[in-house]
Amino acid sequence: MINAPESPTMRLQLALNVKDLNEAIDFYSKMFNTEPAKVKPGYANFAINNPPLKLVLFEGDSEGTINHLGVETSSSAEVVDTEQRLSNAGLTPTPISDTQCCYAQKTETWLQGPDSTRWEWYVRTGEADQIENKIIDSHDGEAATICCAEGSSC
Repeated sequence: MINAPESPTMRLQLALNVKDLNEAIDFYSKMFNTEPAKVKPGYANFAINNPPLKLVLFEGDSEGTINHLGVETSSSAEVVDTEQRLSNAGLTPTPISDTQCCYAQKTETWLQGPDSTRWEWYVRTGEADQIENKIIDSHDGEAATICCAEGSSC
């Protein structure tokens, strides 16, 4: 008896900078045979099942470059476990934070690779109305604003 493969609990995220959002949406819709899951001003994302991929598009002047890479998890516990595993391995992820970024509420941690590639490990916990990354500090309740779309260090 052959067991069916389990549904993935994580999927790779590829965030690209594009010059023309409508042209990119048309291209990637055809390439992956699916429509975007969300389209907002200057932003679109696809939740692609095959291959399991979260494709995010940021419209701006930096066309044809990677904005950041990420891993979308299915739970906050996976984000926490990953942050601990990375720390135990001697890497330096950011502290876990609850954010509002890319039109979503998320729990996330960030890590920078040796080539300065930014990696995000996150779980989407809800919807948001803004693209800016508003990090809510659990210690003092203050919010700082960073935007991943602008290429900041999130």
